Amino acid sequence: MDYGSLKKKLVLPAGFAAPRELVYQDLVASPLTREHLADDLHGVNTSIDLIRRTRGGPWPAGPITEDFDFDDLVWHELEFRSESSFAYVVYTDEGEYVGCFYLYPLGGRTQLTEQLLEYDVDVSWWVVPSAYERGDYAKLYGALQHWLGRDFPFWRPYYSNIEIPS
Repeated sequence: MDYGSLKKKLVLPAGFAAPRELVYQDLVASPLTREHLADDLHGVNTSIDLIRRTRGGPWPAGPITEDFDFDDLVWHELEFRSESSFAYVVYTDEGEYVGCFYLYPLGGRTQLTEQLLEYDVDVSWWVVPSAYERGDYAKLYGALQHWLGRDFPFWRPYYSNIEIPS
């Protein structure tokens, strides 16, 4: 069977409410919204090469505009509200922008295959260059493993980034 055009819906238990704040060491995550526009726009546009190298995928194809990013952030808000995906923004506990992470259904960002059917969520993330240099890319990977094991109902995450810390 060709699974390439299919999307595997996120399965959530009745009454599940996605966390509004996640804390791990000095990293603090909250749902990504249009309120993060200035930080997100600057973060993406200063991190294009790093995002492509670590996260992979076609986004971002180049610098993004404020209008494009605003629409993207509203889309993330709507997806969060409908529980069809979850996008979070990450800061340090001192308020420095770190980057973002995404919990998508398989078949969205990553093409669904028979091998991926056993996973229940596609996890990806990126950080700005200064955060990468101080080790926050690997720390965020550890945070994701912690949060997914404790705060989300996903038993088998698929980490789809090109660069997976060891």
